[in-house]
Amino acid sequence: MKKSLEAIIGPLTSSEFIVSYKSNTPVVVHNIGDNIKELCELPFLRSFESMFNFWPKIVVAYLSGLADEVNSKEVSVIESMELFKQGRSLLFNDANDVSPVIGKWVESIRRDLGLSRLTYGRSLIYATPAGCGTDAHFDQNTNFVVQIHGQKKWWIAPNTSVENPLTRHVIGVPADPELASYAGEQMPSEFPENATEYTLAPGSMLFVPRGAWHKTSATTDSLSLNLTYTAPTWIDILTTAMRGRLAMSSEWRQTADFVTDENLCGEALDNFDMLLSQLAFEIPEWCAAHILDATEMDQLPSN
Repeated sequence: MKKSLEAIIGPLTSSEFIVSYKSNTPVVVHNIGDNIKELCELPFLRSFESMFNFWPKIVVAYLSGLADEVNSKEVSVIESMELFKQGRSLLFNDANDVSPVIGKWVESIRRDLGLSRLTYGRSLIYATPAGCGTDAHFDQNTNFVVQIHGQKKWWIAPNTSVENPLTRHVIGVPADPELASYAGEQMPSEFPENATEYTLAPGSMLFVPRGAWHKTSATTDSLSLNLTYTAPTWIDILTTAMRGRLAMSSEWRQTADFVTDENLCGEALDNFDMLLSQLAFEIPEWCAAHILDATEMDQLPSN
C-alpha cells in the first residue's frame, strides 16, 4: 500500500512534489479516487445527508456578507441543514477527532512530509452550496484539499505582500498587529490579478501552499475534505526548546516582579540582565541537532 503522501499526490513522485512544496507552488492532480478510497468511501462522506446525520458536534456557518470564518457563527447540525438550503457555506471542524481513519491520514502525511511533531495537523470538511465559496485570503498553514462531491473552482495567486506569514489574513479585514509589523507592504484591497484557476471534481486533490492568496466558488453543491498543517517555525522550535531548558533553572522560574514599579524596576532589570548574561554564555554551546532533540525526541531519523 502506498504511503499516504504518495497516495494523495497521485501520479507525482514524492521528489517531484517536494520541489513544488519548497517553492510554494500549487499542485493539482485528478482521478486519484482509487488511491484514497479509504477516505472517499467513509460512510458519512457518501452524501450531504449522511454528513449531516453523522456529525456529532457543532457546525460553523458563514453569515451573510463576507464569506469567511471570520464572519460566521456556531450552530447545531439541525440548524446547519436549513442554512445550507438557504445558501450558507458550512465548516465542520476537526474531522480527525471524530474519524480515526481521517486522523490516521493526517498523522501519516505529517510524518511523510517530515514535519515536526509540534505540527498542528487537522482535517476540515467544507459543505458549500452551488454559487457560494470563500472570499480571498491566505492561511498560515499548508493545505491538501480532496474533492469528495460536486465541482469547485479555486483561484490561487502568489503572495508578494508577506513571506511566511504566522497568521491568516482576509482581504478587507484589518491585519493583526503582529502581521502588520513584519509585512513588507500594505495588504491589497483586491484579489491579485495573476491568479491561476483550478477546477476540482470528485477524486481531485489541490495542494495550497502556506501563505498563498486564494478564493473559491462551488459550481455545484460541493463537499470537500481538507488536511491542513500548521507546522512550527524556527521561532517555535527554538522557543519551545529554550523554555524546556530554562525551566530547569529556579532563577528563570522566578516571578517577573516589579517590572512596572517606579521604585523597584531597576532591581528587576538588573536581575533580568544577569539571567540574559548567563544565557548568552550558554548559547554558543547549543547546536541545531541538540535543539531538535529536545522538540522531536524519537521522531528524528537515525544516523
